[in-house]
Amino acid sequence: MTKKSAIRAMAFLLTGLTFLLPAHLAAQTTGRIEFEARVAATGGQPEPVRQLPFYLLRKSFQDIRAEAMQSAPAPDLDKFVDGLEVSPELKAWMKKHHSVQLSGEEFTKNLTPEDIVGISEYFKAYMTHNAAYRGMGFPEPKFKEKDRKANPEKYEEQKDQYEASVRKFIAASPDSVKGMDLELVDLNPNAKWVALENKHAKMVEADAMQIAEERYVVARAETDLDGRGSFSGVAPGNYWIGMFGAEAISGDVRQHWDLRVTVRQGETASIELSNFNAVRSTTSAQNSNN
Repeated sequence: MTKKSAIRAMAFLLTGLTFLLPAHLAAQTTGRIEFEARVAATGGQPEPVRQLPFYLLRKSFQDIRAEAMQSAPAPDLDKFVDGLEVSPELKAWMKKHHSVQLSGEEFTKNLTPEDIVGISEYFKAYMTHNAAYRGMGFPEPKFKEKDRKANPEKYEEQKDQYEASVRKFIAASPDSVKGMDLELVDLNPNAKWVALENKHAKMVEADAMQIAEERYVVARAETDLDGRGSFSGVAPGNYWIGMFGAEAISGDVRQHWDLRVTVRQGETASIELSNFNAVRSTTSAQNSNN
C-alpha cells in the first residue's frame, strides 16, 4: 500500500468513527424501557392490552390532574345547597351531613326521629308514607288550627306534645321510616349535584391531558398485539408510565396505569403492567352505579 493510499484509508476510518461514536455514546448515556401490559376480567386470565397508547411522563398523571384542579376548583356543595328552594332546616341538614342524597336505604337508616319531625320536608314525607297506619296506634294530633291565634299557648303545648309522641313512635317503630324516601323523589337534588360533579370531572380530565401533552410527555408508544411496548433513548431519571384518554378493558374490568419507573444510564428497565399495579380497577357494574 502506498503512503497516499494509507492516508486515504485512515481518513475513511476516522470519518466512519465520527458518525458511529455519537450513536454509541448516546446508547451508553441513555436508557430504555420495555413494558408488557395485561388486564384480567373478574375471575379470568390476563389478556394483552393490544394497540393502545401509553405515555412516558415526567410527572405522575395524578399530580398533573391535581395541577389542573388548581385552576378549576371542585363545585362547592354548600353553595349548591344555598341555591336550593328548600327549608333552612333541610339546608342545614345537608351541610351537616355533606350530602344532598335524599333516597336509598342508607339515607333512611341514618335519619333520626329529631330529623324527621324537625325538618318539614321529611315530616311531610313521613306522614304521607304512613297515612294508612293512622288509627292503628299512630299518634293523633290534639291541637287545632283555630287555637293558633285564639289560644297560642295551648296550641304550642299540644303541638309540642304531638311532635314528642311522633318522635317516640318513630324510635319504637324504625321500620315506619323505610320507604319514606319515595315521597321525596321530586325534591331530591342529588341528580343535579352528580351532573355538576361529572361535568367538572370531565373538564379537569381534559385540562390535565392538555397540560400533560404540553409539559410532561417524554415519549409515546403503542402496544403491539402481545401487549408489549418500549421507550428508547430515555435520559436517566424517574418517570411515570401512564394512560390518559383511554382505558384497558377486559370483560367487566376497566383500568389504567400511572406507574413510576426509574431509568438508569445504559440499562433497560423491564416493567410488567397488570391489575395489581393499576391505578384503578373497576367493574362495569360499579361504573353503572356512579
